[in-house]
Amino acid sequence: MSSNFPAFAELIAQTEHSALHLEMRDVYTPKGPVFVDWQKGVPIEYDRHGDWIDLVQGAITRGIDWRRARIVSEPVTDFIQYEWETTTIVNVPAGEKVRWLPRQNASDLLLPGNDFWVFDDSLLRWTTFHGDGSWGPHAFSEDPKLIRQCKEAFESVWARAVDHADYTPPRKEQAAA
Repeated sequence: MSSNFPAFAELIAQTEHSALHLEMRDVYTPKGPVFVDWQKGVPIEYDRHGDWIDLVQGAITRGIDWRRARIVSEPVTDFIQYEWETTTIVNVPAGEKVRWLPRQNASDLLLPGNDFWVFDDSLLRWTTFHGDGSWGPHAFSEDPKLIRQCKEAFESVWARAVDHADYTPPRKEQAAA
């Protein structure tokens, strides 16, 4: 595995067919400014995510199959609630296809230890995080066997997951009621 690959926007620009992303954590970047603002009651705004929206829409316009699957614990954490709201306001309107799989429905799936992206079935980017949720280093692989295993893991989650339009994440206060 290597870390000597282009930045994410460049990877997307080079992608010709598909970008698949599997997320399996319940908290990401808990000190990120948009999340911190959301915790303070600042609404999520589509326009605040312009660079991401441009990146996704550019890829979708080129015919890229952009899919994101998330495995989440229920009731969801505040961060996952924030992600769900962001997905409703930003990701889906930008063109991403997003599905959610409650963690209890993933127990019998064989999944890798880290989140990942698979680009065009030819490049794997591991997304790692430190214990506090801050970004860790990215690693890359072009190993066809590893890419195939990750794609199969993604597809097994995708087949079982619920489309974003049909998923409402249960919150702690809802579970207690």
